[in-house]
Amino acid sequence: MKITALAGGVGAAKFLLGLSREAAPGDITIISNTGDDIELFGLHVSPDLDTVAYTLAGLSDETKGWGLAGDSFECLSWLSRYGEQSWFNLGDRDLATHIHRSEMLRRGCSLTEATSHICKSLGVQPRLLPMSDDYTPTLIITDEGEMHFQEYFVRRRCEPIVRAVRFANIESARPAPGVEAAILEADAVVICPSNPFISIGPILAVPGVLEALKRTSAAVLAITPIVGGKALKGPAAEMLRDLGHEVSARGVARIYGEFLDLFVLDARDEGERSGIEALGMQVIGTDTVMNTIEDKQRLAASVVLALREYIGAATQCA
Repeated sequence: MKITALAGGVGAAKFLLGLSREAAPGDITIISNTGDDIELFGLHVSPDLDTVAYTLAGLSDETKGWGLAGDSFECLSWLSRYGEQSWFNLGDRDLATHIHRSEMLRRGCSLTEATSHICKSLGVQPRLLPMSDDYTPTLIITDEGEMHFQEYFVRRRCEPIVRAVRFANIESARPAPGVEAAILEADAVVICPSNPFISIGPILAVPGVLEALKRTSAAVLAITPIVGGKALKGPAAEMLRDLGHEVSARGVARIYGEFLDLFVLDARDEGERSGIEALGMQVIGTDTVMNTIEDKQRLAASVVLALREYIGAATQCA
């Protein structure tokens, strides 16, 4: 079964680690959000791409949820001494990734090519693609004005009230090579448990991606990022509220409703099942919280089983 996953950062990376152990890694293609990308100290930083790559390589810092395990921050400390802003934490070994990526981009390579080389060097087996080779930073319009997503998320710790989300340059962006084909030729597409506005939203906003999701014959499944009315990590719940959506798994399902076939609901929110089914999708109830590798594999196994059963039933009906 060829699986294509749309992914943000930490939550997606946890699930994808489990998926890479429950499905053949060579059959998995991951389309990563690059709206989080930012240029710092002359370097191109791709937080979600790196979080997924480090996690699949077994190198991520599971305690912090980002960066490399055991990394130090001496370079950042010295930059601060020179008066540079140090609100975005870049570890010393992590910096090597950004330096290498930036050098490849300066030599004329695409972000897709740089990502492929980094993944090969780290031993990452699934194919990891940026959503686009174009720079389309996510901008958050708040009650204090417009700011880059990283400034809102890291520097301001999600304190400003969100009024809207904008993806700069998105109208002229193109899907990275392989992105549309990965969606159209997949047996299944999985929307990882990521923020629908600033992790999955930028991917869907790239011209051609949403259309591919609507056209694909693949079974399309989404995993809730909301459990018990709260996000396990990040500002998804607050953004749902601030942007006028229901703060619930059903609120997320409604956002994806136009292309979704299946929705994975946390067992704690079983009371929302009928409301989600009324949107026209099949609901799978399970424990979606991933604290251990066993949790990640269990959730991935449930998703793979649900997809196989759905595809098998659809084939029999045809």
